[in-house]
Amino acid sequence: MKEFDQFKNKGESNDKKKNQFTIIKDDSTDGHGGYGVGSISLENMTPVIVDPNEEEAYVDMGALHARSKVEKRIKFITDREVVKNGLQYWIAWVTVDHQEGKPCYHGVAASEIVVDRSIKRGYKLMPEHVNHMDKSLKGRFVVDHLDEKSKKLLGEYLRDFKPELWENTAQELKDSLGVQ
Repeated sequence: MKEFDQFKNKGESNDKKKNQFTIIKDDSTDGHGGYGVGSISLENMTPVIVDPNEEEAYVDMGALHARSKVEKRIKFITDREVVKNGLQYWIAWVTVDHQEGKPCYHGVAASEIVVDRSIKRGYKLMPEHVNHMDKSLKGRFVVDHLDEKSKKLLGEYLRDFKPELWENTAQELKDSLGVQ
């Protein structure tokens, strides 16, 4: 059988393939249209974990790579019935940008996670998380599906975290979260 170079073990460490998706801070292509075009920047996105069980909201940058405090040591599945005794959390994908020259919360979209630590299993739908990240980057607000307690926690956290951002944010978000 023919042996392919990528499967040979040449005594080197088994590093991951070098040509992987990377999150870039700035436009590395400078308009040349070559390698790296189509990459997205998550520089202005921050994941906020909303924990209605402990009545708190906090930033956890590990969530960008599915490594938040809530997600660590949990195997995620797409069958909600397996974690029917689990605790519900939300990851709110918050994008900050400028509108009319002023910084504001440009987009906010929340995705659900249910975690049962006793069996080390959790429920989340990755396509939903990716779609909500995309909607947040595009300046949309997707928070109507949150329970009232979680909406209030998220709204108060965003308002108190950076009051100047909250003041410049669209009224639509403030109304959706029920916080002025």
